[in-house]
Amino acid sequence: MKNKGLWVAFIGVLVISFGVIGYYGYEIYREKPPIPEKIVSLDGTVIFTKEDIMLGQNVWQSIGGQQVGTIWGHGAYVAPD
Repeated sequence: MKNKGLWVAFIGVLVISFGVIGYYGYEIYREKPPIPEKIVSLDGTVIFTKEDIMLGQNVWQSIGGQQVGTIWGHGAYVAPD
């Protein structure tokens, strides 16, 4: 009988934990900063476009930048821009 209570508590903790993770994951997705369509200089010259930004992000992620930058704080050293 004691084991049943432990299982109920365990499942309750799992449900609450995944609920919190799901909620904050949704909030992060919803509140992400916008990516501009293009960046222009003061004279109107296009410096780079949204496609350039996305390609750069893909390169940075392909060399593991997202895995070290937020944990150790030195992603620019390990996976430079």
